[in-house]
Amino acid sequence: MGKVVLVTGVARQLGGRFVRRIQREPDVDRVIGVDAVPPGHHLGGADFLRADIRHPTIGRLLAEHRVDTVVHMDVNGTPLSKRGSRATVKETNVIGTMQLLGACQKTPSVKRLVVKSSTNVYGSAPRDPAIFTETTPPKSLPSGGFAKDAVEVEGYVRGFARRRPDVAVCVLRFANILGPRADSPLAQYFALPALPTVLGFDPRLQFVHEDDVIEVLRIAAGEPRRATLNSGTFNIAGDGVLLLSQAARRLGRPTLPFFLPTVTWVGSALRSAGMTDFSPEQIRLLTHGRVVRTTQMRETLGFEPRYTTAGAFEDYARSRGPGLLPPATLARTVDRIAAALPAGRGQN
Repeated sequence: MGKVVLVTGVARQLGGRFVRRIQREPDVDRVIGVDAVPPGHHLGGADFLRADIRHPTIGRLLAEHRVDTVVHMDVNGTPLSKRGSRATVKETNVIGTMQLLGACQKTPSVKRLVVKSSTNVYGSAPRDPAIFTETTPPKSLPSGGFAKDAVEVEGYVRGFARRRPDVAVCVLRFANILGPRADSPLAQYFALPALPTVLGFDPRLQFVHEDDVIEVLRIAAGEPRRATLNSGTFNIAGDGVLLLSQAARRLGRPTLPFFLPTVTWVGSALRSAGMTDFSPEQIRLLTHGRVVRTTQMRETLGFEPRYTTAGAFEDYARSRGPGLLPPATLARTVDRIAAALPAGRGQN
């Protein structure tokens, strides 16, 4: 008998893609996709079971189907539909994870757990280190939003790992996910006709391509080549960084620099209009940036991303079409303006 893999969050396109990919693994006998709503995309030969992970029924599913591998992808920053609320997302992220982990703890057949997390757990603050490693504590813990959810989720996962040391637990902290089908808040931000920015700041950003997300999840859910792969927390990001100004140029979109209080107001207006989820945590990212080290991803997990940060952004930009201005023209204009400004304008 091959492995029985249960995947949560399959109504989102990323979860659906992973379900279709993991079915092709030779050691996988059955894949079960779980979500509170039916997916709008096909899941190949996987079984779909409509279930809300916030409810105890998830435990019965694990036991009935003798699941041995759980891939928890239902940890997200935005609602599945525009009708969803932030409260529902938080409940699914935190309460849903608690219920799922409780069910895994009581199910003897579960031997592997993979959790989709985020580099948001490090936060974004003025005194942050230049590069975060997996063991670097944040200067200030996230106070709300998806970042706080991710911190709480990882805390529950660590508790589960202590209670079930026989289960291999792998936590993947993804940088901002981009690609042609990306639907994250940052992807929505870059789709705006003009990009609000914080005056005096040009943050460093990292991205991971959605194709690389699927591949590293496959590796983490499979049988490890070395014993050290059984458990661990890993930063996942493409090589290199992009400044926000560079990203704007490559999109051909002008930036609109505002003082920080004004950006906060603009963000609230955009969020109210439903144009993008311009949350306080995203504003902090677009002010201070965030960069993580990926040594463990390569040396321990054995994963080499196909796309660099710049490559992932380029693929995303191609899918969005041309901006208001040709990128080359915009770049020359910005360079001339920058050269005319007094020296000493700070970057962070």
